[in-house]
Amino acid sequence: MVKQSIFGRIAQLAKANINSLIDQAEDPQKMLDQMVRDYTNSIAEAESAVAQTIGNLRMLQDDYQEDLDNARSWGSKALAASKKADDYRASGDSVDAQKFDNLAKVAIQRQITAETEAKGAEPTIGSQEEIVDKLKNGLTQMKGKLNELTSKRDQLIARSRTAQAQQQVHDAVKSIDFLDPTSEVGRFEEKIRREEAKVRGQQELASSSLDAQFESLEDLGEQTEIEARLAALKSGGTSSSPALEQGSETPKY
Repeated sequence: MVKQSIFGRIAQLAKANINSLIDQAEDPQKMLDQMVRDYTNSIAEAESAVAQTIGNLRMLQDDYQEDLDNARSWGSKALAASKKADDYRASGDSVDAQKFDNLAKVAIQRQITAETEAKGAEPTIGSQEEIVDKLKNGLTQMKGKLNELTSKRDQLIARSRTAQAQQQVHDAVKSIDFLDPTSEVGRFEEKIRREEAKVRGQQELASSSLDAQFESLEDLGEQTEIEARLAALKSGGTSSSPALEQGSETPKY
């Protein structure tokens, strides 16, 4: 019953569809880690049980071989005793002849017992040999599945780490898009432009004020001339410009 249970578990694990189990798992990596542990433990338990089964088989085979050896040995002893009995009988010693015939019969009886035991062990040995072969094949399949599981787990971990790295890069790019540093540069540039425009405005304003001051000076000069001509009229003179009056005199030759 124990052997059959072990063999059934090995067959079930060896036939497991790993890809289907991964697809159904909520967390494939954790599931694979657990499966690797379960497979490793199951293989260790199966190896121990199979080793015990093989040991039992070897004991049966040893006992079987021993029975065969005993059968041959007792057969040889029976033959030797029978010949000895014949020798004594030929010499007229019937007592010793009967004694060795009896010994031959005992040897033959033991030979038959050994042969019977050996023959009776053959079906058991054959069955055990078949079971051991199946268990060995099951263990080989389990180890192959364990290698497959380990490879799947390693691939999955690598893919998961790659996906996480890609997600981090994606999140970083999104944060850059959301907080675009170039927009800060643009705002700073716009601030500088406004400051530059302000300076130009101040310069233009200063220039306009200077022009206005010169224009005021010109207006003041004109008003002074008007006042001077008016004073000249009042004193009996003319309102002409002194330069024009000098120019109007008749030249002397």
